[in-house]
Amino acid sequence: MNTYANPVIPGFNPDPSIIRVKEDYFLVTSSFEYFPGAPIYHSTDLIQWKLIGHALNRTSQIQIHSPEPGGGVWATTIRHHNGAFYVTAANFSRYRPLQDDRVLPRGFYVCTQNIWDENSWSDPVYFDQVGFDQDLFWDDDGAVYLSTTRPKLNRTQNSPSGISEGSHIFKRVRYYYLLTAEGGTGSAHNECVFRSEKGPFGPWEAAPHNPVCRNGINDEVQNTGHADLVSDSQGQWWAVLLGVRPVWNKNRWETSVFGRETFLIPVEWVDDWPIFNRGHKVSLLCTGPGVYHYEASISWRDDFSTPKLQLGWYRKNTPLKVDYSLTVRSNLLRLYGGPYNLSVPASPTLLLRKQTHRFCRWETRLSFHPSSTIAEAGTVVWWNYFTYASIGIRTNGENRFVRFRDTMGRFTERKLKGYNSDVVLCIVCGDAYLLGFREVGDESEKFQWFDEVSNAAMTADPPIGLSFTGMMLGLYSFAEGQPSSSPADFHYVEVN
Repeated sequence: MNTYANPVIPGFNPDPSIIRVKEDYFLVTSSFEYFPGAPIYHSTDLIQWKLIGHALNRTSQIQIHSPEPGGGVWATTIRHHNGAFYVTAANFSRYRPLQDDRVLPRGFYVCTQNIWDENSWSDPVYFDQVGFDQDLFWDDDGAVYLSTTRPKLNRTQNSPSGISEGSHIFKRVRYYYLLTAEGGTGSAHNECVFRSEKGPFGPWEAAPHNPVCRNGINDEVQNTGHADLVSDSQGQWWAVLLGVRPVWNKNRWETSVFGRETFLIPVEWVDDWPIFNRGHKVSLLCTGPGVYHYEASISWRDDFSTPKLQLGWYRKNTPLKVDYSLTVRSNLLRLYGGPYNLSVPASPTLLLRKQTHRFCRWETRLSFHPSSTIAEAGTVVWWNYFTYASIGIRTNGENRFVRFRDTMGRFTERKLKGYNSDVVLCIVCGDAYLLGFREVGDESEKFQWFDEVSNAAMTADPPIGLSFTGMMLGLYSFAEGQPSSSPADFHYVEVN
């Protein structure tokens, strides 16, 4: 047995679903209110994963407009049958669970013959059944079955927890198996398994050791569940599942800034029942056959030298128009600020990337010379449109200044010396978030820093919806109520 590090896909990547096609593994995760949706990762060894595209990348496929935090695309599933790849999903356009106000969507699938070409994914084919957490299963006779999650008053079989979702059906030898995520996606989250000799409709026999996976509120990994299974080319089985890794700080667990991430554990079979992780809890260091220790590099840079955005940039909601350019000037990203600021539920001119390491430094260089007092451009650490901290350039008509906004909407402003100088903006991530700037031109000038923003403040629960995603870092430009007449040019972004 070798040791490997969890999570295998760090940062906001919940509800993983996985397949193997020959020597290649493909995995999809939920994307919620962000576009493009349904990110697809590839690996040849289950340890190192690379983002290769998104199944939902065109406006003809997905329209996400003004959803509450936690709305949008839920619990995607990936499957492969007769040379075609399928991804199922559901798009919540209204999600206010605390007010018991939600609209169950009609799920759908998209498909492609070439998973390496993200432009080849089809437009959606919608199911008639409402619900979420859709799954497709092909039986040996070619019949395909849809399983989904929705409230049901007259149950044929009770859930162990009363809340059963995230179903996956598969067949191994003579048994059909049903995986369910139980207890909701919070501290009571766990995974159960059932089997049937008759067929995908049951009746289902519960595993005697259910739940097959559950971590507690004092473990280093918590909220584990929503699992999917895959076998490797050597016949070894594995489970991917979501979990969170909170930090013990000041005698309490601090909410993880990453949200729910993708974890990997080995699966063994005993008496035709799956045993997850040899009966142990999921941990940050696990052991398994044929794996190895790997930790992804913190360092990353985008110098905007290509005509298309690198994979891994996201928009909040489906954008209504193209409001950026990588070609109007070489080696920079130009944002044409739209009429929505960052506190509006609609889609602002905002490009985001997932935070994947707790301790890191995000930096960008901005050229922005606003002609209006209602325009702003800068960088942001983003939880949702209720909770974010930003640092941007504005003008009062005579001088430019840098405005810092904290999570409560309070402003601190500092004057810039020059009207035409570039400004380097920085966010330092760690036990808190620290935002600062340095004016370019005087190389002796040091960074000016604003007050820290605590991780607790950055992970506050929203007043509507739920926090199903994780922290992101981004670039923005806007004017209040009208498009910005001044373009914002970003020269690079780097993380180290």
